[in-house]
Amino acid sequence: MRTIRFLLILLSAFAFSGLPAIAGDDIGVVLLHGKRGTAMPNSPIGKLKSFLENKGIFVVAPDMPWSRSRGFDKTHKASMAEIDEAVADLKSDGAKKIVVGGHSIGANAALAYGARRGGLAGILAIAPGHIIDIESFQENIGFDYKRARAMIAAGKGDDEAKFKDYNQGKASTFFSTAAIYQSWFDPEGPANMPVNTKNLKPGTPLMWIVGEDDNIADRGEGYAYSSAPEHPNNAYVVIGGGHRATPSKGKKKILKWLKGL
Repeated sequence: MRTIRFLLILLSAFAFSGLPAIAGDDIGVVLLHGKRGTAMPNSPIGKLKSFLENKGIFVVAPDMPWSRSRGFDKTHKASMAEIDEAVADLKSDGAKKIVVGGHSIGANAALAYGARRGGLAGILAIAPGHIIDIESFQENIGFDYKRARAMIAAGKGDDEAKFKDYNQGKASTFFSTAAIYQSWFDPEGPANMPVNTKNLKPGTPLMWIVGEDDNIADRGEGYAYSSAPEHPNNAYVVIGGGHRATPSKGKKKILKWLKGL
């Protein structure tokens, strides 16, 4: 009897120890950082990761091909395969419900993933960015995707060249292969957010959360969100703040949505 009583005490102590665990909702979240960003602890995604982990949700935040250190080193399709690896890591750790989310271009990639993979518990689009389907975006990059297309047609898809980018009001250039650039910047390519949102796999709920000072907030639900397949857990949320602040300022609403899946 003393042995049984001792074991019960140990079990009770462990249950209320406050240790983070997947137990309960069994939710695992892949968080994808923004363009030229990182998932370091002091980054927008890094801070959200820490917050969610402290609430008992298991999170992975990989360094993606569009990061500060990598600078678009893989095609869109190859990037989807990297997300596959992150999802597999969560499942191996015991997660039963998988949510793929991201910030800015990370949200763009999450939407693309949700349009190509089934069985997800949700897609989390935080301050979605990289709006290549908008005319003004293409004007700011000089419609450079057309040059990439021409290089590919000439059999030079693997050749590197200097291409244009436009991110949060700032123009820049970077070196990439024509094939990689075209896959990310062609408005008829796989990174078109309205198309991917419309093509989310049925049964996949979507949370679209933006700051009221973010330019994409001006486009409203009609830009892409309203075309998502209907689901009772779909949520369009506007909070205070701008683009970079959305992961932190929206963290409590994000947590509530995740817990409701």
